[in-house]
Amino acid sequence: MGINKQSEVAANLQIGPTSAGMVRIYVEAEGVDLPLDFDPEEAEEIAEELLAAAERARAMGEPPKKKR
Repeated sequence: MGINKQSEVAANLQIGPTSAGMVRIYVEAEGVDLPLDFDPEEAEEIAEELLAAAERARAMGEPPKKKR
């Protein structure tokens, strides 16, 4: 499945620190429990990528600006 393909799968997402000093992204769906651990620097990189993707997605959804 590609990033642009829609899915009917519902999942829960949890994000938080672990007792080992890692950042865990935990994905839970029917038949799937997926803990993904990242060191804090990797987690910051992921956060930056999420913010950049949100900006791009927001720009794609905006109507074109009118010329005056």
